[in-house]
Amino acid sequence: MKRMNYQKYAAYQTVDIPDRTWPDKRITKAPIWSSVDLRDGNQALPIPMSVDEKVSMFKLLVSVGFKEIEVGFPSASATEFSFVRKLIEDRLIPDDVTIQVLTQSREHLIRRTFESIRGAKNAIVHLYNSTSRQQRDVVFRMSREEIMAIAVSGTKLVKSLKEESGNSGIRFEYSPESFTGTELDYALEVCHAVMDTWGASADNKVILNLPSTVELSMPNIYADRIEWFCRHIKDREAVIISVHAHNDRGTAVATSELAILAGADRIEGALFGNGERCGNMDIVTMALNLLTQGIDPELDFSDMPTVREVYRRCTRMDIHPRHPYSGELVYTAFSGSHQDAISKGMKAHARSAEGLWDVPYLPIDPQDVGCTYEAIVRINSQSGKGGIAFVLDKEYGIQIPKWMQPDFGMAVQEVTDRTGEELSADQIHELFQKEYIGAKEPYHLKKCHISWDDEDPEANDEVATIINCSILGPDGDISFKAKGNGPLDAFVRGMSSQTGLDFHVDEYVEHSIGHSSDALAISYIRISCGDGRLSCGSGIDSNISLASIKAIVSALNRLH
Repeated sequence: MKRMNYQKYAAYQTVDIPDRTWPDKRITKAPIWSSVDLRDGNQALPIPMSVDEKVSMFKLLVSVGFKEIEVGFPSASATEFSFVRKLIEDRLIPDDVTIQVLTQSREHLIRRTFESIRGAKNAIVHLYNSTSRQQRDVVFRMSREEIMAIAVSGTKLVKSLKEESGNSGIRFEYSPESFTGTELDYALEVCHAVMDTWGASADNKVILNLPSTVELSMPNIYADRIEWFCRHIKDREAVIISVHAHNDRGTAVATSELAILAGADRIEGALFGNGERCGNMDIVTMALNLLTQGIDPELDFSDMPTVREVYRRCTRMDIHPRHPYSGELVYTAFSGSHQDAISKGMKAHARSAEGLWDVPYLPIDPQDVGCTYEAIVRINSQSGKGGIAFVLDKEYGIQIPKWMQPDFGMAVQEVTDRTGEELSADQIHELFQKEYIGAKEPYHLKKCHISWDDEDPEANDEVATIINCSILGPDGDISFKAKGNGPLDAFVRGMSSQTGLDFHVDEYVEHSIGHSSDALAISYIRISCGDGRLSCGSGIDSNISLASIKAIVSALNRLH
């Protein structure tokens, strides 16, 4: 086997914090959420959103419940600028929503940014400059002092322009970009300089956003960095610690969750993780993670189909079918053992008085995110008898008894093995009808009349049921009149005497399909023959006795 050149990479530096406290903490409330779909998410799209598409996305984010929304980089292009102006001039921003705009720490960009938010009631000006060793040495070729001066000069200008605007609703956010590549002591030094310049206090907080611009380490190390930073910041009450995690290692959600444990107050992310390279932290996933722990996420994803539709239309991006909580297959089981466990879990939940969700393989109730139970169990060649029964019960009210499930399961398995395709609920129902209800040869029930000749109605064992039947058999018509202790017993006696078949009923179940007064009855029968053969059948009729007799005929027709 060829070995990859792992020696060209170095391990990320750990943090010396032996008395770390975050592993013993729990998340007990939702963080401050900030959506970056319209800025970070948009700039990562092959075809950026138009102004109209951005408006649709903004309205979606507002409806979900975001109170802070980064709406763009208005100094970057005319489209970005126009969109911010449209939000303000068309009064599309609710009073309780704060828009956020991003700008590099460069004078002409900062000034243009302030032009874009003129007239906004509430706005966050998000200033950033890269502070990492790699960027300092390779990209900017500047010293620590020079990089810090960029941050300070930008902060001074933002403060000055806010004062000129007279708008007390403007707040300030600063990001030492590439925080994960920046020495901790230096990141702290830069942020202290920014705080001093801004005049940060408990009444005039600054948002310090510590981004995992490139995810370079395991989430626990990032959490250590956040805890170290929160411990050493000189006036914790004067700052809101925010994190903005990218997903280069595939752990952005875990990184953000552990950052909250480590002291962060605020999370920036995007719907379904859209963003540069491997994407941003997925706010949908993190919010619903909280929901599954009994914590109010303070975001409403109860109509996931609409959220998906708007996202796809505006971004032209798809959502992976296995995407947590939102993918089209995440509540679907094909495995037989999973299907059986889900089916039993759903029935147990329906009987439970506590109301707490506790169903195997489903950490969240699909209905809580606007999904129906229809797609929980889907049938292919990997499926089991329990899953097949679940589909028929949920979709058609046909409750195949446990002893009959293997019989129908074999019929379904034969089709899926032969075709290699998934079967829809309709196809499974059609197969059930064909296998049992539609089994008309070699015996076909033409007429059946049931009457009673009961001399002692109080007796429970009297042979008092009379049945008159006409059946089309393989050699012509078969007619008989027989007596038994019930319709089934009478039919078995008459049929056995006329055909010579040696059989008896050893399993029988019946129920109604639906709950109305005109609901049909369905019966399930298993017969045993004298030669050891078993056969299952089913019958449907408005009369339960006729449904049962039809089920016996079905079972006789399916004898192998």
